[in-house]
Amino acid sequence: MKFLSVRDLRGQSAKVWKELPGEREMVITSNGRPIAILAAINEANLEESLSAFRTARAVEATAYLQRRSVEQGTDRITLDEINAEIKSVRNKRAR
Repeated sequence: MKFLSVRDLRGQSAKVWKELPGEREMVITSNGRPIAILAAINEANLEESLSAFRTARAVEATAYLQRRSVEQGTDRITLDEINAEIKSVRNKRAR
């Protein structure tokens, strides 16, 4: 996978667009840190590519929430405790 800076993307955009189909993906960096991914797509695979991207984002968000739950100790809450919390919130909203 090829890495290129924002500066390179701006200065050599024609070259980047020409190389992208062969590379398939390129990582864009700013100050040496990854900030974006360019991926080669076409009209035939646009919807599939968007769906895969959205699925990957959802998986990433779920993993983040699971890690935070472990860090905060909320991964050990029982189903009864969860239901009691839901009931409590619903009662407060109903008032």
